Amino acid sequence: MKRYAGITAISRFLPEAKLTNIELSEIFPEWSAEKIYEKTGILERRIAAENTMASDLATQAAVKLFDGTGISPDSVDFLLFCTQTPDYLLPSSSCLIHQRLALRSDCGALDINMGCSGFVYSLSVAVSMIESGMVQRVLVLCADTYSKLIQPGDRSVMPLFGDAGAAVMVELVESEKPCIHGFAFGTEGNGAKNLIVHHSACKKEYSEKSVFRDNSGEYRSAEYLYMDGPEILQFTLQKVPVLCQTILEKSQLDLDAIDLVVLHQANRFLLDALRKKLKVKQEKFAIELELTGNTVSCTIPLALIECIRKGSLKPGMTSILAGFGVGYSWAGCVIHSGEIRAFI
Repeated sequence: MKRYAGITAISRFLPEAKLTNIELSEIFPEWSAEKIYEKTGILERRIAAENTMASDLATQAAVKLFDGTGISPDSVDFLLFCTQTPDYLLPSSSCLIHQRLALRSDCGALDINMGCSGFVYSLSVAVSMIESGMVQRVLVLCADTYSKLIQPGDRSVMPLFGDAGAAVMVELVESEKPCIHGFAFGTEGNGAKNLIVHHSACKKEYSEKSVFRDNSGEYRSAEYLYMDGPEILQFTLQKVPVLCQTILEKSQLDLDAIDLVVLHQANRFLLDALRKKLKVKQEKFAIELELTGNTVSCTIPLALIECIRKGSLKPGMTSILAGFGVGYSWAGCVIHSGEIRAFI
């Protein structure tokens, strides 16, 4: 037996407050609750309280993981925190979480500012650090509170996004073959304008009342999230099938060897379209967003938890993970899963 980096535990933390389709239909009378579900595949999404930050959700997910597994925080060698909704521009939110979890002073902490591809990017960093011999145990945290970025009454994004936190333990495990491999990445910065919060940091592109006109001619606040849905759809349908093929080639596998495909859980319409384009059977394709919505960097960990709970992901299975979105950015890999403990 050799030793490779593998996922050993996953946990999640969801805010208490829910935004249901019935509540959304009251905000948007032209859409019934049934129509919202038909378009998105989402029944409800969790919304963080005003004073609850992404770092809080990530910290709670980590505490749940420590409590469930019995792993000591003292044994963590490095903390990675993936978010696009940090507490501050500086300091790094990972440093704040490090303090709250009482990790060792010689435990590194790093923020990763990525969106829907962020979990796979974070996983690649963790695997690289472990298999290079730099560290042995990495705590990967993901959390986003996109609800704080949504303009009130914006029906293009309000029905999609929910808030969540996730914690994933990546560490050295004994295995006959690599547990996480076949990483593939991609970037197209010319798509940045199609999923953006213009006035979210130091650059201020619009001076007059922070308002801009979008591609449909509507005026929008530059302080909130803007998404060009049709452009994002086109990008995804073009890039994700190529990404999955690249992952298979790098892993020297064919699609028949894959037991489960877990993509970023954007919305059901998009996932159904990707499944058909990839020619994956329904029973091998994860769709797990009904009760959480699109939780950005958390969607893949949350989907893995549900697949473990339902028995569609078992030890010994081989899965493809792939995230895609804001940036434009995309990333994927193969995991050969061992015993992964899941906590909700």
